[in-house]
Formats: sequence, C-alpha cells, structure tokens
Amino acid sequence: MPGGYFGRALIVDLDDGSSSTLELADDVLRRYLGGSGLGTWLMHRLAPRGVDPLAPEAPLAFVFSPLVGTPLTTSAKFAVVAKSPLTGMLNDALASSHFAIAGKLTGHDAIVVRGRCARPSALLIDGDGARLVDAEAEWGLPAAEAEALLCARLGRGWRVASVGPAGERGVHYAMVSHDGRHAGRGGLGAVMGTKNLKAVAVRACTKVASADPAAVMGAAKDLRERSFGPATAKYRELGTLANLLAFNAINTLPTRNFTAATFAGAPKLGAEDLAELRGVARNSCASCTIGCEHIYATKSGKKMRVEYENVFALGPMCGVSDPDEVLTASARCDELGLDTISTGGTVAWAMECAERGLIDAPWLRFGDGDALLRAINEIGAGVGLGALLALGSRRAAERVGGGSERFAPHVKGLELPGYEPRTLQAMALGLAVNARGADHNRSGAYEADLSGDLDRLSGGQRHVLAAVETEDRAAIMDSMILCKFLRGVFVEPFDEWAGLLSAVTGWDVDGEELRATARRIVLAKRMFNLREGWVPADDWLPARLLEEPLEVGSGRVARLSPDRLRAMIDGYYEARGLDSSGRPGAAASEDLALMTDGERVTFRS
Repeated sequence: MPGGYFGRALIVDLDDGSSSTLELADDVLRRYLGGSGLGTWLMHRLAPRGVDPLAPEAPLAFVFSPLVGTPLTTSAKFAVVAKSPLTGMLNDALASSHFAIAGKLTGHDAIVVRGRCARPSALLIDGDGARLVDAEAEWGLPAAEAEALLCARLGRGWRVASVGPAGERGVHYAMVSHDGRHAGRGGLGAVMGTKNLKAVAVRACTKVASADPAAVMGAAKDLRERSFGPATAKYRELGTLANLLAFNAINTLPTRNFTAATFAGAPKLGAEDLAELRGVARNSCASCTIGCEHIYATKSGKKMRVEYENVFALGPMCGVSDPDEVLTASARCDELGLDTISTGGTVAWAMECAERGLIDAPWLRFGDGDALLRAINEIGAGVGLGALLALGSRRAAERVGGGSERFAPHVKGLELPGYEPRTLQAMALGLAVNARGADHNRSGAYEADLSGDLDRLSGGQRHVLAAVETEDRAAIMDSMILCKFLRGVFVEPFDEWAGLLSAVTGWDVDGEELRATARRIVLAKRMFNLREGWVPADDWLPARLLEEPLEVGSGRVARLSPDRLRAMIDGYYEARGLDSSGRPGAAASEDLALMTDGERVTFRS
C-alpha cells in the first residue's frame, strides 16, 4: 500500500446501519488520487445509473486524500461528492476542517453512505466501527448547534459534519457544515438531510505513515515559509472580500441579477471599510498557515466568516448595500445551512420576476434588505415563496415561465458566482463547460483574464488554453487536496505537486503524469454527466449574458456573442480530445478505468 493511503472505503447502509469495505486498488488511487478525483470514481462505481439525487439509494461520499494528516500546510481538506439535486449532475464540494483529519484516521480513504435512516440519526465512526445513534434532539437545529450538542454528548475527540434545517427540508442548495465551515455548493446537504442523517461524527483511531517522512517534513517547512509570502498576502490581510472593490472598478462585479457590472453601494461593503468597522478576529483552518478567515459581526452581535462570494451574492447581486443587512442575511444562511451563492442568485432572479409581475410578491424588490431576509427565512421554512425558491433558479424559472428562463443566473442549474462573464471571457468559457456548472473553484480562468496577458473583453484561442490549464490545475489541487489560496506560491505547479505526492506515497510521480491525471479526472466527471443525461446545450450561458451588452465606461461596451462563445467551446472540445458535440471517443474512455458493478464503463453514444 502506498504511503498516505489505507486502500479502502467504508460503505454504510443507513437502512439498517450495516457497513462493508470497498477495497481501493493501487492503480485506482494513483489514477484518481483522492478528494474530487477519487470521489468521481466512487460515483461511477456506486451510483445507480439515472438515480434521483434525493432517493435513498443515491450515494453520498466523504472523500479524503493522501496528504490529509501530513504537516503540509492547507492539506486538512476533504471532498463531499454526490449527484446534485440542483443540477442532476456530478457535484463535489470541498472544505477544510479537523473533520478531514479525524475522518481519514478512522482508517478509510472515503466514507460513503446510502439508504435512509428510519428516524433522524447521526452516524458514528471510530475504532469500534460504524453505528447509528438517535439524533431527534439535534433535528431542527442549526448545524453549529447540533454539532456542539452532539460533541457534548459523545465526549472528547469527536469531529462532526452536519446539516441545518435547509438540509433536513431538502432545499436543493443546502450545505454540509462542520467546524463553522461549509461544503457549500450543489445541494449536498439536501442529499444528506433527506436520508434522515443529521450528522456524521468521526473519531481518529489509527495513523497513516508517509513513504518518506523526512522529505515530507522538509517540504512542509519550505511550503510553510512560502505561504507567508506575497502570493497569499491578500488573503491574510483582508481576505477574499478584497476582491469586491477591485472587481467593481473594472466592471466585473455582477449587480442586480447581472443587469449591471458595477454597484454604487460597493464601497460600503468593501473589506477596507468593513475590516475597520466590523472586523472581530482572524482565524485559520486546520493545518493552515495562511490565516485567510476573517470574522465579522453584525450590530446585533452575530458573528460569521465573511468571504467575497457571500457579500457579492447577498449584496450587489440583490442590490443591497447596507452592511448590516448583508451580514445578517449571510449569518441567517449559515444558521439555516444555505449556500449563499445559490441563495443570492435565486433571490435576485425572484426580485426581477416580482418587478416584472411574473410572480405575486410585491414586497420583494432589489435593494430591500428586509425583503432579502424574509425570502431567506421563507426558503428555510418552506413557506410562502420559499417552496418555489428552494428549487433553485433553473427549476423555479421552468415553473414560472414568462421568459424568466433567459435571466435565471445559472449554468446546468448551479447559480453563477461573482464574476461577470461579459468582461471576463476566459472565465465565461470556464463557467460554461465545467462539469459542476457555474463555478469559480473548478475553473479559475478568471486568473488569466485578470493577468493582463489576455484581452478579457474579447475571448479567443488563448482564452481556451487558459481555461483548460486552470481546470487541470484545479483537478489536481482538489484531489490531492491543497487549498487554492496556496496556488500562487508554486512556480512549476505540476512538478512541485508531483514532488509532494512522491514524498508522501513513495510513487515515482512526475509533472507529466499529474497532467495526465488531471485530464483523466476532468474527463471522468464529464463521463458521469453524460451517463446521467448531459446534452450539448448544457455547456452554455444564460441568454441575458449573450444578448445584452454591458456599458463599461468611456463609451465602451462589452459583448459576448453566441458565436464567440460557440467558437471557444468548440476550441475547448478540441483541446480536450472531444468530438464536436462534447463527447469523448472510445480511446479516451478506455484510459479512465471506471468500473460499475464489476463492469468496465465505456462511453455509449
């Protein structure tokens, strides 16, 4: 067995609490590494074809990686992987916490649950195996309160991942939460909650060795020192909220459901002012030296972690500029267990529908912080407008009709993050083709747009290559796993990542092998989506972004035409070795070594 691995996944049947072990062969681990990559392999292996994401038989996987438990900074991360109720496609959501370390040190590279508990329950896993315990007392509580109550009941050493009320109610963009952090996107909290599973609690009971401990310690020291350098300064000093004013200045801050790209109220929400007026503390994730976490408080005293994406989604996207209203809305999303990006995008869509008279909600208007909070509460409770909005903007627009589909802000059902595609056209491509949907963490092509090396207002072949490269890098970082905030410290990323992986596992890995691994993981995700009903039209952007130009100042206009996007998508398909409809050939699928019920998976057109 290579260093850093146990070579097995724990499979738990929630119907009766029984468990079994799935052996993970060395070649599977080397081909898919861990995290998102191994989670993708597990979904191919364990998810029934065409399964409803909220059906009992749909698997939900907590997947660790070879680096978890090492002293390498930012390595205490795990992936939650399942078929998304929001998109109907593959979803992997990553997070950092002590849950990652304790979960792996139960002696497994992954923990997979399927079935449905007979009553609200928590799953406990430690040296005594897996068993279910009653969680009636925790049911209905915010995740943080349930976690605290469960830890007090279980005693020292337990780490808990849980869902809030939104997950219990099956809101399609509910999160899985732990240590005050969240595996947020794609509705995996709904998958967990509809299984009557309030929490998964893990306690370390073993250790796992690296192949070359001295080399790992040397690499950890070097990486720790580099993590204090200029590449991470922004995250340490102001956090990701520093992006807000910068994006506003260059016309790439989505505002009022993508009807504009600048927001007059942005200065009130910028990190520079908020850090002085409402900053409480700075914190770090488990096993991290960067310390990007910035804690803020509302006037009422509620505290929460503040990032660019939650302020964008609940601020400019909904036209709300009052800091306390935005922070209060963010805190309420955390209490309910709602992904803030999908919440903000869906509410912003509803605000526009209300103003157009497409839905009967005269109280719901852009810029109204009270209306925003009411909408969030109704989503969490499943009352009033909440039952519709709990479906996400795509399904809600399908029900409302009236042309609202053209301005529903999603790709494949996943709401758009805070990057304006018309003024970031490499990112536009990345958002359109990514397997998870509109996501900035699986395709960070905005880095190329903002580098100054490309014309970000005019996408072309260089933008295609940039999108492929950033997607490949994300595939490796999300599978090894390392935090994206560390990406800037690597000069030759694939070669350096190969060195880290070799020290931990003992494999003789080089940068070219990791590049091939990245391509394999990206393709395996696409293959899962193809299996589950993906069609070429899914690789596209909302009509608004392709039909409505943006004023960007000085008489200039930013346009992203359908023809330009089509040309970039065609270029992406060619670069990925796909045919003109985005499908891989037999040779590509053979390399994936995907297995389902003992049978090799091949592409079927």
